[in-house]
Amino acid sequence: MHGCGNDYVYIDCRNGVPDNIKDMAVRLSDRHKGVGGDGIILICSSDKADFLMRIFNADGSEGMMCGNGIRCVAKYVFDKGLTDKHHLLIDSLSGVKVIDIDTDARPGDEETWVTVDMGKPEIETLEETIVLPDGSMLTGSIVSMGNPHFVCYSDETPTDDKVLVKGPLAEKHSRFPDRSNIEFARIIGKDEVEMRVWERGSGETMACGTGACATAVAAIAKGLTGRDITVHLRGGDLRIALDDRGHVLMTGPATTVFEGYIQ
Repeated sequence: MHGCGNDYVYIDCRNGVPDNIKDMAVRLSDRHKGVGGDGIILICSSDKADFLMRIFNADGSEGMMCGNGIRCVAKYVFDKGLTDKHHLLIDSLSGVKVIDIDTDARPGDEETWVTVDMGKPEIETLEETIVLPDGSMLTGSIVSMGNPHFVCYSDETPTDDKVLVKGPLAEKHSRFPDRSNIEFARIIGKDEVEMRVWERGSGETMACGTGACATAVAAIAKGLTGRDITVHLRGGDLRIALDDRGHVLMTGPATTVFEGYIQ
């Protein structure tokens, strides 16, 4: 399944998680020798929500939250008849998230629109400059959406040089002891932003839901945009809004690609 091109292998693990799950994540995520994806996402039972989501990146590391992934989890359980509710609670390492599946959605739809209440963001600093190992400098905002982000705004459209070269250097910078997702963004208008992301543990991905949220939060806090923004990602668009409670609401599609079995 994928959300705006951010693709994962989804596995029903309500009856238990395999012992070798980290090795499995690496093998299944391989786009040449496995299924292929930015990682794998496990759908597990929960004693405090409707379901629990666990994320393992393509390098085997466990992630805390995936905004695109949690929309796909909602679609999966809805399509499979594991729930008939349009309003769900899904737990994760970054806490329980409130999910609303579009009221017009029907099980089996190829694409389903889902809104996620991502909660309140945490802004550590709106502008900080780090020096990368190659001697260049990168300025950005440090924002947490339950996972760490470094959002770098520029007047220029994000380039391969920035994303593919500076992204991995910034991800592992000493300023971020647990590594960080790195966003490169440009303001298009008062309600429009374009963004590319170097995702922690996965490299560049077609989209990052939490990254889109962090990018919007930084823009709003800097006064660069309004409180309701469309974020253009390489794989599609996400609608991000900051409500009166200070919660970030993310709306976007979840799409099923195929189902199968692998030994």
